[in-house]
Formats: sequence, C-alpha cells, structure tokens
Amino acid sequence: MYLRCNRRFKDGKEHFYWNIVEAKRCADGRVVQRQMLYLGEVNDSQREGWCRVIEAFDEDTQRRTQMALFPAHRELLEHAKGYGVKVRLDAMQLHRPRQWGACWLACHLYEQLELDRFWEARLPDSREGTCWRHILQTLVVYRLIDPGSEWRLHRLWFEQSAMGDLLGAGYSLVEKNALYRCLDKVLPHKRALFGHLSQRWQDLFGAQFDVLLYDLTSTYFESAPPQDDKDKRRYGYSRDKRPDCVQVVIALIVTPEGFPLAYEVLPGNTADKTTLKVFLQKIEAQYGKAERIWVMDRGIPTEEVLEEMRTANPPVYYLVGTPKGRLTKLERDLLPLPWATVRPGVNVKLLPREGELYVFAESRDRTQKERAMRRRQLKGLVKRLKQLQPMKFKDTRQLLIKLGEAKGRYRAAWRLIDFVLPQAEASGPMAGDAASEPTLASI
Repeated sequence: MYLRCNRRFKDGKEHFYWNIVEAKRCADGRVVQRQMLYLGEVNDSQREGWCRVIEAFDEDTQRRTQMALFPAHRELLEHAKGYGVKVRLDAMQLHRPRQWGACWLACHLYEQLELDRFWEARLPDSREGTCWRHILQTLVVYRLIDPGSEWRLHRLWFEQSAMGDLLGAGYSLVEKNALYRCLDKVLPHKRALFGHLSQRWQDLFGAQFDVLLYDLTSTYFESAPPQDDKDKRRYGYSRDKRPDCVQVVIALIVTPEGFPLAYEVLPGNTADKTTLKVFLQKIEAQYGKAERIWVMDRGIPTEEVLEEMRTANPPVYYLVGTPKGRLTKLERDLLPLPWATVRPGVNVKLLPREGELYVFAESRDRTQKERAMRRRQLKGLVKRLKQLQPMKFKDTRQLLIKLGEAKGRYRAAWRLIDFVLPQAEASGPMAGDAASEPTLASI
C-alpha cells in the first residue's frame, strides 16, 4: 500500500491528485492497483499553507519552528531550506483505515440531544465493568450511519469505524451478547426517552406537537405458532400478503416532520379500530391535554371514539377518510360547490354538515399517478386476455377459472372491460372453441 500522485494538465495548469492504493497480484501474475482512499487535489497554494501551519516544538530552546512537508523527489522551497523534512512516499503504509467524520458528527449530535446525560443514571456500569452507556451509543451511531443487524455490527462495522477511539473503549463494546442485552435494558425507559427527546426537540427547534399522524403496520415471522399465551405473535390480517405466517402489529405516532412520539408492539390479531382509544390516552398522559389534530386512515377510528374526541375538553380534532357509503350520499351536495386552490396542483371543496367539515380534495399529481397505475393494470389484463383467446378449454368452467385468476391479479382494470362469454349450456367439441375466444366488447 502506498501513496500515489496523478498529474493532469487542465486549462494550462498542472493539477496533482492523491490516492492511497494497494497493489494486488492476480492469478495470472499481473499486478493491479486497487484504490483504498481518495485524498483529492493538493495544489500549490494548499501546499504552501501546509508549510506555514506545520510547526515543531524544541524542548531545549522552548521555541516553535515552522517545518515544511515535501515529497522526497522534489526540491525544497527557499524558505524551507535548513529545516525541511523529506518524506518517502513509497515507504508510507495505511494501517486499519476507519470512518471518523461521520462517527464524530453522530456522537456530537448524541451529546446535543443530551442523551449521554439521560442514560448516565439509567444505565450504570455492571459489576463486571460493562459500560452499557457506551454500548448503547455505539448502537445508536451505527443505526444512524449504516443501519444493519447487531451481528453485522459485531463482525464488520465496528472495526471499520472510529467508535472505539472516540469512546476510549475496545472491542468489548460490540460483544454480541452485550449488544442484545443492551436493548432489553433500554425498553423499561421507553416512555421517559420519548419525553426527553420531545422536550429537547422543543428546546432546540421550538417544535409543536399539534398535528399527529397515526398508522399501523405489521411484520411477519416465518416460524411455528408460539405455545406461550403471552407471546404477541399471532395470526391476523397480513399487510404483507402472508396470512400463513404469524405476525405482530406495530402502531406508530409521528409528527409531519417524521419525529416519532410513541409506538407500541401489539399482538398480531389486533384489530385497527381497537387501538386508537388507548393511544389517545397514552399521548394525553405523556404530553398533557392540548388541541391536537389526528390524521388517520378511515379504518382506524370508530364512531364511538370520534364522538369522544369531539366532546373532549379541550376538543381533539381529527382528519380521517370518509367511508365510501357516506361519500356517495354527499356527492350531490359536493358537485355544485366551487373549487378552492390550496397550492398549485391541489384543489379542495369544503362542505359543512352536522358538526363535521368534509374536505373533498383533488390532487393533480395523485390523479396522474392513479391513471398510470390503471393504465399499467389495463395493459397487463389485455395481455393476459390475448393469451387466453387461442386456448381451447373442455368446458366454460375452465375458462371462468382462468378469468377469475386474471381478475384477482388485475382488479383495478377488471371493471374497465366488458366481456361477452359463451353460453353456459354450450357443450361438445364446439364448446371448447367458443370458450377459447372471449370477446372484448369495450375497453
């Protein structure tokens, strides 16, 4: 491994670019160079600046002397003669390169959030000398810079980072059992941690938690059903289209800026509409009563919970999707209303009705996206129907099965096509021919 300088003439000037490269010998005997680190350009003005900055302290005379740094193959400048230091570039070696800047910045952010003070009293060192605070800080920095598993942190990432140098600790920080055990120690302080972070966010940026976004998702496990009744892995509605696997439901509350205020891991068979009431109480208990606006999907709240939100003191406002059945009833009243422009490309209609304010929104970008989705589905369905046309079936039932498969795959485009199917009473050899040619009446 050595330092290599590349010269390039550009605009009548010579430029120097520096790299740290490693020589690799291939199986056929050739030697190739692999770039390890790109240092960039060092021009004459930068080099002269280095010369002025580099100093040496003489303990005998108690004086500082400016030193100069030059390649061994070049002559010293006039002001550097007598005290210049020559460096043999071909003898330089790079040992254990590590990522430093990102780790330092992440640690600085960690201190700005005062997380080091927060965990100092809550995560004391163990009797064996395990520093849980530093292990947790390493985990946080790792998730911020290069998210991955604890096993990858243990085997790979720590050796390529400067976390050990910044924290003044060794490889014991990433002992794999300690990494997993540290997560268990953090869980009891979840509520206090969210309170601390939200307070720091308010202090640093003057944030207000008046608009909250609430949603649920699920994650599944390819494992056998648990025997323990307390285990949260259960069969339920799978958003990942894996009803054959056990799962857990994750409920999350975030601000419009993406800052999480609360989360909860629920059993996999939890219905969405049963979770909102609990989270309303959780947010009120942790952050106090306030006039907040909750934004949710229409399948989350029930009419009972919405009534409680309206009658609360202070009232809790909400923005939730209107059920399709109710929207159909309001269609006649919405049509004559004028459009109001919220921002370029987004128009709304407002309809007050029975203590509610219905907002009918139209987004140009969303319209184009949905049209593109329907167009893609329509192309796929037409392609599949053309594949079915030359096929011969024994009876109409086989054709209907194939059409049912196509409908399940292209639901959005299915309603855009009219079909003319053969008569159900058709039979005999001609039935296969008739069934093999469904007619597309209109698209």
